[in-house]
Amino acid sequence: VQLQASGGGLVQAGGSLRLSCAASGRAFSGYATSWFRQAPGKEREFVASISRSGKSTYYVDSVKGRFTISRDNAKNTVNLQMNSLEPEDTAVYYCAASQSLGIATKAESMDYWGKGTQVTVSS
Repeated sequence: VQLQASGGGLVQAGGSLRLSCAASGRAFSGYATSWFRQAPGKEREFVASISRSGKSTYYVDSVKGRFTISRDNAKNTVNLQMNSLEPEDTAVYYCAASQSLGIATKAESMDYWGKGTQVTVSS
């Protein structure tokens, strides 16, 4: 599976961005898909995950109520809608896919990674 993340950019605090993760190769519906982020000088952290069917989702506490993960298996895409962005959300965002049956929150459990997309939130 090849993953390509897009949609990053520069936005003011309080603004919104929509990240997309496009998959090619094997059937995308066979993989849980997650977003991680890495800020300068910090470790990569889990952000959100969605199960193969899309019925289950999970978020890190810091983004609950602001971010929404969704998927369209017919289009082989997973989206991350980010609202009420804060400067602390500034990071490179990565999408990743896992053969986990449910959600996947640990980086070491991901089987495929896409290149990141930069999100910068100005105060």
